[in-house]
Amino acid sequence: MDVRVTYRVYEIRRIKNMTLRDLSIKSGISRTEINNIENNLKDPTIRTMCLLSLALDVSLQDLFSIEVIP
Repeated sequence: MDVRVTYRVYEIRRIKNMTLRDLSIKSGISRTEINNIENNLKDPTIRTMCLLSLALDVSLQDLFSIEVIP
């Protein structure tokens, strides 16, 4: 069994009408790192996800979805 984690940062950021720059400034996370997370190129740390959830004003759980792969 395996688990696939998909990050929903891009989707939520767009719903909130925030640019990468806006989110970067508000969260303290670089635009490059946010872009890599949004494109599932990088698995963020818990600290990074916490900072993004605070900046986006959503729960930590809202920022990702999990799919179990048998």
